Amino acid sequence: MHILLEICCGSADDVIEAARGGADRVELNSNLFQGGLTPTLGTLRVVKKHVSIPVMTMVRPRAGGFLYTDAEFETAKEDARILLEGGADGIVFGFLHEDGTVDADRTREMVAIAGGRPTVFHRALDVTPDWKRALDTLISLGVTRVLTSGQESDVFFALDTIAEMIRFAGGAIEILPGAGITKRNVKKVVEATGCSQIHLACHKQLPEPSVKNNRSIYYGGALYPPEDRFDMIDSAYVADIRGKVD
Repeated sequence: MHILLEICCGSADDVIEAARGGADRVELNSNLFQGGLTPTLGTLRVVKKHVSIPVMTMVRPRAGGFLYTDAEFETAKEDARILLEGGADGIVFGFLHEDGTVDADRTREMVAIAGGRPTVFHRALDVTPDWKRALDTLISLGVTRVLTSGQESDVFFALDTIAEMIRFAGGAIEILPGAGITKRNVKKVVEATGCSQIHLACHKQLPEPSVKNNRSIYYGGALYPPEDRFDMIDSAYVADIRGKVD
């Protein structure tokens, strides 16, 4: 069985490299360091010029959790409309109440905005208090699939749970495992869960020499990440994964 391979991307170059390596679909974000935020329309337009595989765009207005202010939710809806009009093949989002349960009203609005295009409730599912109740809610709202680590930090620690999710869903909603999948464990993940698709990121570091004249300068926050290098999807790694699940 062909296993659909989705690559988590943070730039246009990431998407191009993912497609080159054999990805079937990508999730386009900005700021992967904070779990992925909404990408720019410009990035999406460049991506659509270079690849033909489906591009799911993240709609996440800020880092942190998924209990958004009214203004943040309005921003998410506007971004979703703009990205879909700009060629996005679907949208990825997650809305929760204060108690961690799925915000059905906001989710329903986003599904309506998608207008029949694929919708993905992302790993907000992994902090819900009852994943079965959450899946039932998302199924009733017509959400296409969920991205999940099985409510663990790493898919590999939740193989039984993900297999149970797939059985529980019964095809009514797609279960997309993601987080911690590598070429060393991907075959085990597929075999143990019975999944038909996987989600992962696989970056390599590239040098960025333009800042070499003054390494006392930092442009980021308190963590002071190195700015003489940056990450890009490793197309060879994607191809290796592709070979292991085909």
